[in-house]
Amino acid sequence: MRDPRHVFLLLALLLSVMCGCASIPKGRAAIDSVEIVGAHGVEPGSVTDRLSTTASPKLFGLFRGLAVDYSIYDASALQRDLARVERYYRGRGFFEAHARVGRVIHTSADHVRIEIVVEEGPPVVNGSIVIEGTEDLPVDIARAVHAGAEQALPKGERFGEDAYAAAQVAVLRSLTDRGYAYAKGESDARVDLASHTVEYTFKLNAGIPAVYGDITFVGLDPDGAGPRPQEIDPEPLLFAMHMRAGRPYSSASIDAATQALLDLGVFSSVHIVPKLADPPQPIVPLVVEVEPTKLRAVRVGGGAEFDAILTDLHLLFGWEDHNLLGGLRSLAVEFKPGVAFYPTSTANLTPPTDFFPEERLRVQFRQPGFLEARTDAFIQPELNVYPLIVQSRQPRVPGYVEPKVSVGVDRRFGKRLFAKLLYNLQGELPFPFKGGPDHDIPTVLLSFPQVIAQLDFRDDTVHPHAGFAANLDLQVAGGPFGGTATDLRVQPEVQGYVPIARGVTFAVDVAFGALFPSNYGKSVQQPSLLYPTNPSNLDVGTMYFRGLFAGGPSSNRGYPVRGVAPHGYVGFLNPTTAASQIANPCATTDATCATPIGGFTQWEASAEVRFQISGPFGAALFCDAGDVSQYVLPSPGSLRFDYLHMSCGAGGRYDTPVGPIRLDVGYRIPGLQILGKDPANDPTFGAPPTILGVPLAVAFGIGEAF
Repeated sequence: MRDPRHVFLLLALLLSVMCGCASIPKGRAAIDSVEIVGAHGVEPGSVTDRLSTTASPKLFGLFRGLAVDYSIYDASALQRDLARVERYYRGRGFFEAHARVGRVIHTSADHVRIEIVVEEGPPVVNGSIVIEGTEDLPVDIARAVHAGAEQALPKGERFGEDAYAAAQVAVLRSLTDRGYAYAKGESDARVDLASHTVEYTFKLNAGIPAVYGDITFVGLDPDGAGPRPQEIDPEPLLFAMHMRAGRPYSSASIDAATQALLDLGVFSSVHIVPKLADPPQPIVPLVVEVEPTKLRAVRVGGGAEFDAILTDLHLLFGWEDHNLLGGLRSLAVEFKPGVAFYPTSTANLTPPTDFFPEERLRVQFRQPGFLEARTDAFIQPELNVYPLIVQSRQPRVPGYVEPKVSVGVDRRFGKRLFAKLLYNLQGELPFPFKGGPDHDIPTVLLSFPQVIAQLDFRDDTVHPHAGFAANLDLQVAGGPFGGTATDLRVQPEVQGYVPIARGVTFAVDVAFGALFPSNYGKSVQQPSLLYPTNPSNLDVGTMYFRGLFAGGPSSNRGYPVRGVAPHGYVGFLNPTTAASQIANPCATTDATCATPIGGFTQWEASAEVRFQISGPFGAALFCDAGDVSQYVLPSPGSLRFDYLHMSCGAGGRYDTPVGPIRLDVGYRIPGLQILGKDPANDPTFGAPPTILGVPLAVAFGIGEAF
């Protein structure tokens, strides 16, 4: 089973038994591929996405006819697709494009490959823009109208229907954003095939300036004039909208107010409708149509974790009130009691010898409209009790009582930028679960402010198919804030999504991390100090909670949680008394006894192809790489790009209202863990757990990995 081909063959066999194979109707042919020949100015994949003639889908990108039906060749459908191709090209500036079938090639008796030949011809480009109707407008507004059109239709760029439609919207928004609620317009685009240019004309009627009138809400009262009382007060809604009667009309402000009401978390939909009069009137009333969600809810459930490090079962009890004492204040309580089964794991398939109780209790209170309309304040205290299990063979298992509290504010700026500023106070108080007293295990107190920011240009936050997002996490611990650790930690991340076919997305994620400690970590910054000398207990105890780690369902899926990090022999997890050495085969030079300590410099990169199979079912193929080093930037070798920790694999997805449930299997590629070096010769690499002797890891999660 050490040969990875055996693993994939076994998976294919199991899938074929469980799912069965699709069949091809007698006398028909399945389509193996559809290729656009001659496409240069337009991406071929964007053309094939719009055709009804499509290639038969592949399960996991590998197997046709398994769990999903074949695409069947239809000559009449292909003829209609040729017209679609030409129409699509005209919409992208190629008005002289022609499409014809090149060849329908039989690869076997019941399989074909289709080639569609396209003669694009020269494209037409944007020419001059004439805007009529701005002569009587204020100079700054007239300039904004012209700038909106020119920005959407840059001169000399190839014509595009989408850009033309965006220009029509931009021109009118230049007026409606500046008080002209009744603005109307017509546009015309004339193509000159002799010069291959298109000339634009916009005819505008700005109408009269307007201000907001009365703002009324529809949908707040659950049963109209019935016996159930109206629970949501309009006052906090008006404050969040930041709109009042008499202010200048602005469609941009209406969009921002819509998002602000949705951010309150009490509405499933919000639609603000301006009541435009005929004939036009200078006062425009607004009707806010809302659909409230349940303001109070009780949640009861449970879950399990079974991975290379830990097996546990837990229950979940939750209660939330989104209108506590009125004013849309929110209070949520979540209690998760459970038990960890030790040492049972996917890497150690043995019955448990110990049962460690654990619990997580979290309370969150939010106050909307703190200091100003769009800023929320929150406080989130927690009390957690858990065992510190970081390897499958761990003679000593300390427990921690973790009191912590976060207090701060967050705000959305427009539709794309979200920022959070908070202060965290966290204690880590050890106690003995297994393996003796805890007098040598350090107590850690962390005190640090934190800034979290996200710039989001994704088309969908739950199922992104196009766009990108950039994230930043910045923390400053200790110093004037006190606590055990004094450091600076910064972690930027960029995610990108590219649609490559219908229902297929190529996703990439790149992340870096840097930790700059001032009063700890010296004993774990050099590999020579990790073996055979034990690093400082205080250094290691602090690094467990401040150091950088990788691995797990949202990181490198070929490794367990925290599995990618510098490893070392930790004294307080592996007692060195004579009696314990007799019972425990670990030695300070045995890599299987090394535990992840955490590092100071991190890089990660992931690439994934996501497939929509049928209904809620999907699949993904992925490769993850990255490293965490024991060197502090800008020390030489702190970013070790030859330490790849390369893992590739496949996974399944099942879509739910809260996001896809996913199960991924990652395989650590031999020879691509450390380039040119056997990991066994690096004492800091550790010994990643295996499943039945195969270097695999199973990752389970809710939501996409990134």
